[in-house]
Amino acid sequence: MESDQPLRRKRTDEIVDAIKRTIVEHGLQPGDRLPQERELIEQFAASKGTIREALKALEVQGLIRTRTGPGGGAFIERMSEQRAMSLLSNFLFAKEISIADIYALRKVLEPLTAVSAMANIEEAGYRRLADIIAIYDHEPADAQERWDQRMAELDFHSVVAEYADNALLAFTCRFLQRLLKEQAVCRDIYRQPRPVLRQRGIAYQRELIAAMRRGDADAVHTIMSDHMAYAEQAMLDLQAELQGDFLHDPVARGQGEVRRRATIG
Repeated sequence: MESDQPLRRKRTDEIVDAIKRTIVEHGLQPGDRLPQERELIEQFAASKGTIREALKALEVQGLIRTRTGPGGGAFIERMSEQRAMSLLSNFLFAKEISIADIYALRKVLEPLTAVSAMANIEEAGYRRLADIIAIYDHEPADAQERWDQRMAELDFHSVVAEYADNALLAFTCRFLQRLLKEQAVCRDIYRQPRPVLRQRGIAYQRELIAAMRRGDADAVHTIMSDHMAYAEQAMLDLQAELQGDFLHDPVARGQGEVRRRATIG
């Protein structure tokens, strides 16, 4: 018979959480030193091995760094956004995340992010967005420029997210943009030499900037929603073409049959 009692947490985990609370409650900043090891042993009535295990766990999480020698100890570390994203990417590494999965979130979150950013973005921010569009408003000269253009298309949304009031919302959007840059199927799509109908996407982005400038939150939300739906369909169509999946399109399926017959016959 299974017990209804909750499982007892490891002492190490309890100490890790306690140290995290101490960091927050005391407002410790990057570079500040935690109490020395012997003080932590006394504070938590724990063995040296348990304290060291807890500190190691915090270091692996990127919250502290340890130094040995004179002046050494455990110091608060500022976790970079890139490291946080890397840890989250590692968690998702073995999971099958699809383009549709990513856009299911982007279609909801990107419009909210753009509305949130609208009150904060200044003229320099609008110039950054215009400069990014200029990277991909023309046909690429070679494969490298094609790749750079497609990465810049995502960078546009990253810049918008920088101005959002909600840090969690901005982080999530930038993480989804990073997934699109890192997913194997997306990278395969972005490398394709096929012409990309980017003008509709650019039109959405210019309409978005105009709506943000005039403070029209409803228009900003609608434009970004339409932009994300369009981007998702474009990616899914390119994925289907790349994978030779003509089943969704009777005309393409017929063309595929002709090519197969020509090859076989």
